[in-house]
Amino acid sequence: MEIKMPAFSERLKALREEKGLKQIEMAEFLNCIGRHYQKIEHGEINIPSLTLVKLADFFDVSTDYLLGRSDIRETPGKSNAPM
Repeated sequence: MEIKMPAFSERLKALREEKGLKQIEMAEFLNCIGRHYQKIEHGEINIPSLTLVKLADFFDVSTDYLLGRSDIRETPGKSNAPM
């Protein structure tokens, strides 16, 4: 099977592993079954834009980074300086 978005699949898996999470934990976070999350991570299905935003916020990266459209992890305009 052809992976629809290979960069997204690779980055999603890498980000999950950086946080030390299992696929089943990500499935619980997204309120879906484990197999459905596996299909997301393997690029077998596309996800809704709201799910993409939820994942980007969870991993504190931009949606462009998650999609492989940018190598810059931070969300543009986001400041890490305390308020």
